[in-house]
Amino acid sequence: MSYLTTALDSSHDKKNFACGKELLDNYLHTQARQDVKRKLSACFILSEGKAIKGYYTLSSTTIQRDLLPQEIIKKLPPSYKDLPATLLGRLAIDIRYHGQGLGELLLIDALKRSYDTSITSIGSMAIIVYPIDEDAVKFYKKYGFILLPDSGKMFISMETIAQLF
Repeated sequence: MSYLTTALDSSHDKKNFACGKELLDNYLHTQARQDVKRKLSACFILSEGKAIKGYYTLSSTTIQRDLLPQEIIKKLPPSYKDLPATLLGRLAIDIRYHGQGLGELLLIDALKRSYDTSITSIGSMAIIVYPIDEDAVKFYKKYGFILLPDSGKMFISMETIAQLF
């Protein structure tokens, strides 16, 4: 399996990363390495030398069955109240690289990595995101994510992702 990204390590220059969203910048600067060390998330970096162009994080999560659209629920066994999913927790591009399509490349990398893992290692029926703002909602909608009413979450099923790969 080939991916555009590598796992965050000490060789990456985190301190000069700036995407324009303080929450995402601070996470990479101060928390990402600790989360990886504690196995709370995995952080993947798109880099050029030591410079970080962008990053995303993945971790395991669940989604309540009743949050999903009826057309998905009817395909699932009724015994599952919480369904296994993958959380795409953060996705950010350094401001110096905005407008180059790197957000889309990182998203595709994250979808591929999540899909591959779901069929080889850990069951997951969807990818969940918590968009940080309205721009993020628009971004994810463009790639087929569905807004889940009253939850602040969006999702895309592995069944939909399978059609991409």
